[in-house]
Amino acid sequence: MKKPLRALACAVALSLPLAAAAQQGATVATNTPGVVDNAALAKLRNSLRTDRKALVAKNLPLTEAEAKAFWPVYEKCRDSMEGAHRKVNRAILDYIAAEDKMTDANAKQIMGEALAGEAEEVRARKSCFDKVAKVLPGKKAARYFQIENKIAALNRFDAAVALPLVD
Repeated sequence: MKKPLRALACAVALSLPLAAAAQQGATVATNTPGVVDNAALAKLRNSLRTDRKALVAKNLPLTEAEAKAFWPVYEKCRDSMEGAHRKVNRAILDYIAAEDKMTDANAKQIMGEALAGEAEEVRARKSCFDKVAKVLPGKKAARYFQIENKIAALNRFDAAVALPLVD
């Protein structure tokens, strides 16, 4: 794949900025564990690019009181997690920019930046879980993070498919 096409594929896979929409009926869960429904994945990817909050809302049933407490926490958490995720994305974009002239030093630096961004993401996720667990019952807080984990796994998969191995 030529560099401009690879960069475009990565930008799409990275979903900058990431969002999801339940307006199109996308759900995060699958009915049959272990079975991949490509049509459902395509619909989910489209929803992610449209309105992430709506996708979460569709998959996280909340009472009116829970919703009133949860959504402000969700917004703050998304901001902190997205900030950390942008660091990982920058490292990936650095990789794309350096791909044809990658040196050992570049590769180490880029991986260091990516790992630092991932570590920051983990810290942000832990902090967010603590905040969400204060405003939602344990099972609903866990469900919310399962939804986030599924979204993140799909995004990581798409980025991994789009990026070639270092030569």
